[in-house]
Amino acid sequence: MTKPHQLITILGPTASGKTSLAARLAYELDGEIISGDSRQVYRGMTIGTGKDLDDYTVAGHPIPYHLIDICEPGEKYNIFQYQQDFLRAWHDVISRGKWPILCGGSGLYIESVLRGYALSPVEQNPELRRSLEGKTLEELSKILVKLKAQTGSTLHNTTDVDTPQRAIRAIEIETYNAQHPTALRQMKKPESIVFGVNIDREERRRKISDRLRKRLDEGMVDEIRGLLAQGVKAEDLIYYGLEYKYVTLYVTGQLSYDEMFRQLEIAIHQFAKRQMTWFRGMERRGCNIHWIDAALSMEEKLRQIKTFLNRPQ
Repeated sequence: MTKPHQLITILGPTASGKTSLAARLAYELDGEIISGDSRQVYRGMTIGTGKDLDDYTVAGHPIPYHLIDICEPGEKYNIFQYQQDFLRAWHDVISRGKWPILCGGSGLYIESVLRGYALSPVEQNPELRRSLEGKTLEELSKILVKLKAQTGSTLHNTTDVDTPQRAIRAIEIETYNAQHPTALRQMKKPESIVFGVNIDREERRRKISDRLRKRLDEGMVDEIRGLLAQGVKAEDLIYYGLEYKYVTLYVTGQLSYDEMFRQLEIAIHQFAKRQMTWFRGMERRGCNIHWIDAALSMEEKLRQIKTFLNRPQ
C-alpha cells in the first residue's frame, strides 16, 4: 500500500477499543504506534492508565510502540515535552519506512501535533501560585475561563483541569501567554488522515464500569500503594487525576472503598463525555475526522480504514 499520508491518527474516548484497532492496523500495514495519551508516559502507572500492553501483540507479533513508559511517576510531563517527543518518534518511524500510527484519547496532545502548534516551555510562577493558594477548583476554573477569553486559547478545557494543581498550572500557562502575546509559531506538522472510534453512549458507560471493576480486580489499588511506597507523593498522584486521584484518596483514608468506586466511576463517565466534546471541537476547528462505529467487527473497521487510505488524494 502506498503512503499518501505521513501519519494515521486513531482517536476516541476511553473504552472505545481504539488501541486494539490501532495495533491490528499496525500489524497489517507494518506500522508502529505513537501514543497520544498524557498519562501513559509514566513508568509503573500501568493499570490505572489503561496501557493494555497485551493489545500490542497481534498474532504473536509484538507491535512497536513509542511514548509509553518514558518518564518517572511524580514528574510533571507537559504538552511542550510531548510535542518534542512526538516529533522525534515520528521522524524515527518514517525514516525506517514504517507507517506511523498516532493513537490515543488526549485530545489536547493529539491536536497540538496535528495542527503544528509550536509552544514554549512555561516556568513556574511562584508569586502567581501563592495568590491562587486555597482557592477551590470551581474558583480556579472561573479564572481560567476568563484568561482563555482574553487570549482566545483552545489549549485547556475541563478535561485537563480536574484537580486544583492542574487548574493552577493551566492558569500559569494562560497567564504567560496573555503577558507574551506572540503569534503561535508553526512547527513542522505531519499530513495525517484522522479516524475516530465512535461508541454508543450506553455501551460506552457499560464498558467503562466493567473495565473499572476489572482493573480493580487486577490490582490497581496495589499498584498505587506501591507507587506511594516508592516515595511518589500522594499529591503528585492526585495531580494525575481519575484513577490515581480517587484510589489515592482511598488508600490514604480519605474515602471509603465504596465512595472511591462511586466517585471514580462518575468521574470516568464525565471524562469520556468531555473527550467527545473535545473531538467535536477539533472538527469545528478544521480537523476532518472519519468516524468508525465501535460496534462493527474488527474486519469491517479495518476494511473501512483501508478504503479511506486507498482513495486518490
